[in-house]
This record gives sequence, structure tokens and C-alpha cells, in this order.
Amino acid sequence: MEFGPLDVDRLAKLGIHVDSLGPRLLVCMWDEASPKEIGGYLVVDNLAMGRPAIGGIWMMPDTTPAMIYNMARAMTLKNAAAGLPFGGGKLGIVAERSLTPHEHTEVVKGFAKLLYQYHDLYIPGPDVGTNDADMKTIAIVNGLDNAVSKPTDMGGSRADQIGAAAGGTIIALQTLLAEMPRLKALPQFAEIRLPAPEEITVLIQGFGAVGAHAARILEEQVPGARVIGISDALGYLYDEDGLPVNLLFEMWQEKGMVTQAYYQEYLEPANRVKSHKFANTANDLLRESAFCLIPAAPIANYLDVDPASQPAVTIAKMGEWSLIVEGANVYSPDPARRIARIRMEREVYRQRGILIATDFLVNSGGVIFAAQERLIKTPANLRIPNEILGNRKAVDTWLVKNSAELGELAERRRAAAETYRNEVIRRNMHELIDLLVSEPESLPCEAAERISIHRITSSERDQTAGEIMAPMQTIQIDKSVREAAARLVEANSLILAVVSKEGDLVGVVTDWDITRATAMGSPDDQPLEKIMSHEVISASPTDSILEIVRKLEYHEVSALPVVEQGAVLGMVTTDMLARRSLLRLLQSGIDPTG
Repeated sequence: MEFGPLDVDRLAKLGIHVDSLGPRLLVCMWDEASPKEIGGYLVVDNLAMGRPAIGGIWMMPDTTPAMIYNMARAMTLKNAAAGLPFGGGKLGIVAERSLTPHEHTEVVKGFAKLLYQYHDLYIPGPDVGTNDADMKTIAIVNGLDNAVSKPTDMGGSRADQIGAAAGGTIIALQTLLAEMPRLKALPQFAEIRLPAPEEITVLIQGFGAVGAHAARILEEQVPGARVIGISDALGYLYDEDGLPVNLLFEMWQEKGMVTQAYYQEYLEPANRVKSHKFANTANDLLRESAFCLIPAAPIANYLDVDPASQPAVTIAKMGEWSLIVEGANVYSPDPARRIARIRMEREVYRQRGILIATDFLVNSGGVIFAAQERLIKTPANLRIPNEILGNRKAVDTWLVKNSAELGELAERRRAAAETYRNEVIRRNMHELIDLLVSEPESLPCEAAERISIHRITSSERDQTAGEIMAPMQTIQIDKSVREAAARLVEANSLILAVVSKEGDLVGVVTDWDITRATAMGSPDDQPLEKIMSHEVISASPTDSILEIVRKLEYHEVSALPVVEQGAVLGMVTTDMLARRSLLRLLQSGIDPTG
């Protein structure tokens, strides 16, 4: 079942509120025929920055359409803030945590088959419940270019292994140390005093894929800085003199959870490190004080004014901080959560003078690394041959054979991603401070949204035929009028592109052409060439929307094939452009009837 942006009422029943950005598409996907019933939701939120959309696969039992839409919107803003030429999307798979590894892989494989028909609109990466190995499974089924954040043996850029998202939070911290003195122009920051590198103290909520790497990278990149507190699901550790990050990182790689294990090995009476503190109440970490807090746990509501919303900690009980760099994905377009966020920032930022670097401005490292797998193209000789797609054993053999070249490709992508990530996040932090200083009434969340939306609207004005086109059905010139009529009905279309045996566009035929031929008594087995229009007005994939409108109006046609070097890529119609205009009117609250 598919929902588009004009299905406002039906989407509202799913908890999704249509606005000026999206969603572009929501698909409820179910495959009851598979051994394990497969189900979930694909949301393509916005494609203004480019297509396809990129976003991770969330695989949890409590997955809902509204949840996936919220995350898809966050990807729209994150990809836009990063300046990536991709839209925002997300896939949610409804699956129990109790799946065996084999069952998990089979579910991913089954979903890969369901996904393929949308590969021009959405490319998946990993998220909660999935990993790089799952992206390898999808690539084995659908091809290397139809999944991102793959392992290095497929040319992947090693985003998780090197802490791509975590690195972005530390780049943000370093940049803000240089940018924050400009905030002295605001009354709440008039007395701001920034620490020297050796005085920087950091709390990390969530010592996982982002938090553990953030701690490691901080020690490497900011000599003298100290991680004085960390938490995971089992508790929190604190030491004002600094925790042993390298040891904790090694324990995390080995055990996953570290706080309780570290306590048992190093803090119990026999081996006690006296300055360290452990508590099994993980959220109490946020009661401690430090220069910077990095929320990196999968907890959207880490801080709030209202205890009824069950935040990790309320503002009344929080520690003293100067900066929050959001490593976790906490953004939501949900109206209630948005109001709560604004309420929190009014107190934290405006009243207490704590700067907040919004999640989608700083934790985009993962998607930036993943995007390089599309931006740096896979050479034709390194694409899995079609005849072995779906055959894991054959693909593994092929990967080994091409391992040297794929390794070189992976390293080129990694290097490009690292450079790009650092430039993007430095730019975002500079723009964030610019907006906050120039507009004193703005909150950090509002300024962050403005940065992303400005990039989206600028990109949307510059969209081309190739970015907005819809698929166009084709038919070979040697077919009959009857066959063309059947193809129109089958495709539920009003127009077909007529192509030569070589695939070049030679004409178009419409339902009106066929109706007129029938009315004139022409036999339905006559060649299509006899009734088609030979002179075709077409668009180039690089034509702007304004150029397309001019062609449609000047030539008084209702559709333009989009053609490149004779090949039909798609089409743009007056109906498509009218729907885009109507949607914007509806979303802006303007009455289109006047």
C-alpha cells in the first residue's frame, strides 16, 4: 500500500503530518509468502536535494509508520545540512529481537527483494537493529550500488569502524571552541569563559558506537581534554580527574557494555580506584557537571523541563555545562515533541547560556561516509555480474578475486569522506553561530532547521527535469496499434514513447491518437508508425523547471519525454507540475481557489 503527499487525511491517521517538505512517499510493505512474515514501512520524505534518498534501516519490534517518518525527516535535514545531493528517507522493519542470526539474515534478504522496485528513490544503510553485514546481504541481492555503508570488501568506506559520526561531534567541539567567543554579543553569554584544551571536560551519555569512538577521538585530537563521565544501559562511571578511555574503549570492543564490568574489575574493594565513582542508574550521569555533554545514547528525550515526558533528566536536576553537542538522533517533527524541544531550549540556551549544537548539524559523519559509495562511482568492472546476484557463495568468490581493486576504492572513498565531513561540520558550526548572533531571539533548534531548509529550498529552485521526472513507458516502433492500446491500459498512462530497435526515441503515441484512429476506422493491427507523432518535443535531463514550463506552454503539449543521447529517461507532465504547485498551496495554508 502506497501513500503520497496528497493523502493528507490517511497519513494523519498514521500519525504523520504532511508539511511543505514531505513526505513524498510512504509504502507499507508486507510479504506474507516468505517463511518469516516480513513487514515494515518505507518513507521517502523529500528529494529536493537529489535522488535517491539515503537513510538507514531501523529493525525493531515496536516500529511504526510515524516513528519511521520522524527519522526520515531527520535524514532530510541531515543530508541537506551536509550538502549531500540526496534526499532523506528511512526504512523500518518490524522484527522481533529474538531472531536467530540466520533468521535475521533471511528477513533482510527478503526485504532486499521488496526494496528493489524503489531503488531509484531510496538507498539503505544501517541503523538500529542492522549493520554493515546486512548491507552486504542487500548488495548481494540487489547489486553494489543499491546499499551504502557496506564492508570494505565491497568498497565500503568503514564508517562504523573508524567512528565517522563520532568524529563529527569532536570536529564540532573543536570548531565551537573557536566560534563561541562571538556569542558574547548575547546577554546570556556575556560572561562566557572558554577553557584551555587541558581544562576541557566531557560527559558522554551512551558509550556505544558513537560515544566510545567520540571518547577515543577526543583524546587523540584534543590533547589534555578529559572524559570524566560515561554511561551505558547498565550504569555510569565518573572521575573528575579523567577516566581511562583507551582501556574502556578496548573493553567496549570486547564486551559491548563497560560500566558494570569496569566496576567489578577495578572498583570493587580489592582493586578500588578511589577517585572513580560507579552507579547503576545510568541517567544520573546527567546530574554531573562538565564543560561539554555529548548525548550519544538512543534516547530522544535526554533533557526536558517537564518530568511527565520522562526525560533522562529534568532541567531542575541537570549538571552545569557550557555546551551540548548532540551525537544521538534526537530531532523530531512531531508537533508535541517540537514544542517540548523549544520549551527546553528556552530554559537551557536562553536562560542558562548553554549552547546546543543540534544533532543533524554535527552527527552526519555516518551518512557522509556512506554517500561516498554513490558519489565516487563504482567502476563497471567492479559491479557484481547480474548472473550471480543473489548467490552469496558466488559473490564471495567474486569479491575475493577483486579484493585489491575494491580495497583501493574503499580507501579513496574513506579519504574523501573524512575531508568532506570535516569541512561540512566546520561550516555548519560557523553558520549556526552566525544565525544565533544575528538573530538573538532564535533558538539553536530553529537556527539549525533554517540552515538545512535554506539548502533544500535553494536546491529545489535549481531542480532539473532529471530530478523530478516520472518513469515513461516505452514501446517498440514495430508494434501494432492494438498492442499500444493494451500497453497504455496496463501502465495506466496517457502517453507512450515509441523507440527504435536500438532504443532511441522516434515518436510518441497518446490515448487520443488511438481513439482518433479507431474513430476513423483504421484497423487495430496496423503499424504504430502510421498513427504516432513523429515530431517530438522533448526535454534534456538538465533542463530547469522554468525551461520545461516554457516548452509545455509554447508547444501546447501536456507531456515532455526526458531524453539523453536518444534514450528515454522519463517524462515531465503538466499534471506533475500542477500537483507540485497544489501541494505547496495546501501545505502553506493558502486557498488555491482564491
